[in-house]
Amino acid sequence: MSTNLPKVAWIGLGIMGSPMAENLIRAGYRVTGYTLEAEKLERLAAHGGTAAPSIAEAVRDADVIVTMVPASPQVEAVVYGPDGVLENARPGALLIDTSSITPQTSIDLAKAAAAKGIRVLDAPVSGGEAGAIEAVLSIMVGGEQADFDAARPLLDVLGRTVVRCGPHGSGQTVKAANQLIVAVNIQACAEAVVFLEKSGVDLAAALEVLNGGLAGSTVLTRKKDNFLHREFAPGFRIDLHHKDMGIVTDAARSVGAALPVGAVVADLVASLRAQGDGGLDHSALLREVERLSGLPVKD
Repeated sequence: MSTNLPKVAWIGLGIMGSPMAENLIRAGYRVTGYTLEAEKLERLAAHGGTAAPSIAEAVRDADVIVTMVPASPQVEAVVYGPDGVLENARPGALLIDTSSITPQTSIDLAKAAAAKGIRVLDAPVSGGEAGAIEAVLSIMVGGEQADFDAARPLLDVLGRTVVRCGPHGSGQTVKAANQLIVAVNIQACAEAVVFLEKSGVDLAAALEVLNGGLAGSTVLTRKKDNFLHREFAPGFRIDLHHKDMGIVTDAARSVGAALPVGAVVADLVASLRAQGDGGLDHSALLREVERLSGLPVKD
């Protein structure tokens, strides 16, 4: 471990957080982590990190604090209160929230942190579990330029495309747009899969050639095998995409932007979740199209 690199506290070691923290450790960062699941703390320690018994212990000596939790309520739970980040981090520390939350939550957090002398960046990521493991995430950042510049070496370890999008909350706004595009793309792919199969076409061949043309996308590349094999182990859960579609539809309404296709896909995501598929990967939107098309859906 390099003693010249900033000491990092990592809060939230889930599907995305664990491999991201491990990438920092491999790059020479000293990482102290906290999460609710004991096995995730054991995994961190096995990769060379340090497990902390509380948020307060994790952040006390950290130069940089990274949070990666599911939604706004969880961010507020780990950041605020006597046992939270803001009460226990040292003044001058940099808090990088990589969770996907509402832009307003990020703006409010930045204000509250500033009162404690703590700098904040909202830095949500896109790329799913595979992108986290491979360190090729797209990271969209909101906050001050100087803080972004300070964080850039660390963020470059985690992602391939790292861009400051504007002031506090801007990263979350861009992430909301990302989730809109991803959901609509998955839905279009799912509809194409059912159309192709009902037409008797070789699905594997069709998806290969489609992905080589203008219809190709990162979504199709990453999710092609999910569609082919009906394997929906979560890389990014329907529950979380449902949350994100709520963020983008609310944010769009507040600025007067119409999302006619996005609104339909948001309803389809909500329907899939209501049918008990919330824990599946978001490529399971295919299951909804199968149901609508009268096809049997595997339980």
